[in-house]
Amino acid sequence: MTSSDSHKEDKTVTHADIVEVRHADDVRLAELGYKSEFKREFSLFETVAFSFSIMGVIASVSSTLEFGLVSGGHVGMVFGWLIPSIFVMTIALSMAELASSMPTSAGLYYFSAKLAPKKYAPLASWITGWANITGQITLVCSIDFTCAQMITTAIAVTSDGATVLSNGATYGILIAILLSHGVVCSAATSILARLNIFYVLINVGTTIAAIIALLVVAGDNKVSTKDAFTLFENNTGWANNGWAFLLAFTAPMWTLTGYDSAAHIAEEVAGADRAAPIAIVSAVAATASLGWLLLIATSFCVTSISDLLASELPLPMGQVFLNVLGKRGMLAMWSLIIVVQYVTGAAQGVDASRVVFAFARDNALPGSRWWKKMNARTQTPVNAVWFVMVIAAICGLLGFSTTALTSLAGSAVIGLYTSYVVPILLRITSGRNKLTPGPFTLGRWATPIGIVAVAWVSFIVVMLLFPPGQTTTAEDMNYAIVIISAVFIFATVSWVTSAHKWFYGPVKNVGEEEEVTKEKDLQT
Repeated sequence: MTSSDSHKEDKTVTHADIVEVRHADDVRLAELGYKSEFKREFSLFETVAFSFSIMGVIASVSSTLEFGLVSGGHVGMVFGWLIPSIFVMTIALSMAELASSMPTSAGLYYFSAKLAPKKYAPLASWITGWANITGQITLVCSIDFTCAQMITTAIAVTSDGATVLSNGATYGILIAILLSHGVVCSAATSILARLNIFYVLINVGTTIAAIIALLVVAGDNKVSTKDAFTLFENNTGWANNGWAFLLAFTAPMWTLTGYDSAAHIAEEVAGADRAAPIAIVSAVAATASLGWLLLIATSFCVTSISDLLASELPLPMGQVFLNVLGKRGMLAMWSLIIVVQYVTGAAQGVDASRVVFAFARDNALPGSRWWKKMNARTQTPVNAVWFVMVIAAICGLLGFSTTALTSLAGSAVIGLYTSYVVPILLRITSGRNKLTPGPFTLGRWATPIGIVAVAWVSFIVVMLLFPPGQTTTAEDMNYAIVIISAVFIFATVSWVTSAHKWFYGPVKNVGEEEEVTKEKDLQT
């Protein structure tokens, strides 16, 4: 046999291996109750890139720097990020185990249904699904809203402060971004998978470039190491310094969301039971680490917290780059950050649309027959994509409030982390003996890690309902409680009046005959 023949055979074997993995994925999906409707175009690297891109570290830190500045100054920036990151890892580990065991786009609400006592499985699934959709859509809105703010910041710097856009103009930019994301997120899976390689490269590259630029260009115009890590300032309006510091946790909690995306695209991934958990854990670890390094670099470069908070720019991080890099340097770096935030929003739009599709596939949404339709040409849930964009545009009306980001970030975190913690709680209680472990399992560590995860989420959900200061008005109140309450009331009324009669949790859409055929094919 020639080396050429051997090379050809190797390629054939490699292709056969891929086909076998994808076939095994489809058989496993059939065992979970669903037929395969997506093309499995995402590789392991692209799945990791997708989860990492949704958290968009450089853009997220730039969007939320104000939380740390207000709630503790240098201490708020550095340790207000580190402490929550450690606790979030317990949630990521628990979720990774579940995603490995049950790789389906239904994700979290499917996990809840399978781990809850049979009598309460539909209710557990209903609560988890509605919480997740609330968080997913408000996360899309908050990401794109801050992208709009970044654009207005760039315009203000370009014009040397002569042009400061109104809330109405910012909302108009938000609508334009949502429309463009609707088009991008409707693309075929193969295109989306390839785009994620670009996403992760520009995300990581821009973050590293920002860290180096801040530390090098600032020269001697930096605070001491002691001040960078220990100088505390309370600018919240809350008298208690301890409580003020806790509010800094909003920034990392908002940034470290969306990593459940690896579970939601599981039906588009080859080797999903391995790729999904790896993507979840590695994306959270990488984002938390890079974010912390970036914030340490930023802390060294911030010589006056009060001056930074007094800036007329919509986002304080823009002023940091302007102070350190000058106008041209700031605009160059800021342009890259805008691109990162834009692709972060696009990735989150894909994730949210998959959640809507999966929930609609189980007939849990009003108008489910529309939202579960697959586009024949792209084989993606285009209707679900536009459902997400329209609802996000409505949520964007909060942009006319001075606490828009606080309200949107709070809503996203509360919705998403509630949906994260319900299946984790069930995993360590009623579902301890129900889980069939996948390739990634926590073993005997599942219960202690799960307990820490549940306790942390219970605390953070309550905290994020509080306003930024002790006294509040209609203009600066935290509207997260309004959004969360509205969804809670709607979901509760729907359940009590009708849903409990017809919603039974995840609905199988693969027939017994199809399951048997798949199993026979696998055996042959």
